[in-house]
Amino acid sequence: MEQVKTIFLLTLLTVLFVFIGFSFGGTNGMLIAFLLAGGMNFYAYYYSDKQVLKQYSATQIEDRRHPVYIITQRLVEKAGLPMPKVYLIPDHTPNAFATGRNHENAAVAVTMGLYEMLNEKELEGVIAHELSHIKHYDILVGTIAAVFAGAIAMIANIMQFGAMFGGNNRQGGNPIVMILMAILLPIAASIIQMTVSRSREFMADEGAARMTGNPAGLQSALSKLENYARSGHQVHNATEQTAHMFIINPFSGLKSSFGSLFRTHPTTEDRIARLEELKDEIQ
Repeated sequence: MEQVKTIFLLTLLTVLFVFIGFSFGGTNGMLIAFLLAGGMNFYAYYYSDKQVLKQYSATQIEDRRHPVYIITQRLVEKAGLPMPKVYLIPDHTPNAFATGRNHENAAVAVTMGLYEMLNEKELEGVIAHELSHIKHYDILVGTIAAVFAGAIAMIANIMQFGAMFGGNNRQGGNPIVMILMAILLPIAASIIQMTVSRSREFMADEGAARMTGNPAGLQSALSKLENYARSGHQVHNATEQTAHMFIINPFSGLKSSFGSLFRTHPTTEDRIARLEELKDEIQ
């Protein structure tokens, strides 16, 4: 069900993109915006993994006796995946993320706080969640969503400036309508992008539960991480642009919610409840 939902939402992003293209007078402007967005996302797709690991000062774990390495190796053998690079982030706030564009170019990063706080079963559940993201090409899906959302935002900005300075649109519409579209369509694209992210989190949770055969381990880990996040702590150097990558939104304890539409992650309560439903099936 979540896969169908994701495909539908990505299709909806494409339709929004095409709609703006037809609505925006001056196809040259649309083409320029598209090329700029494509160039930025090309860079993000091939180099964002190195950039984000550097941003969080992640250090690769070379010691194969390290517990995080051992757990990851055990899980990839179960999942039939190549061994990803494993990184440790020198931050005492517990969290984790996966990055990389495919199975062969993947990395799992955990914070020192995660390693210190969780027991082995909980740590196994978190790493399995990140490996599930890798297995399902979630980073690729997220990149596609970002391409369209970014392109829509750029074209909408051009629409807004064009309307303010007397530009014509293809339909001969009112400049005020163009400005409203320029404001509302990027918001709609962002909502869709966030919904895609939430769908993939549910899928990764289920994948982790099946990979480990122990939904309770991930349930316990999510509860601990959420409680810690709500205390006001956050990962050092965390940004809104990378928040969706983490297993728990690093900003969840620092801002009030505007509702489920604007969440990068499902609520932890919903995630734990879904894992509870899997127990009878898996165990």
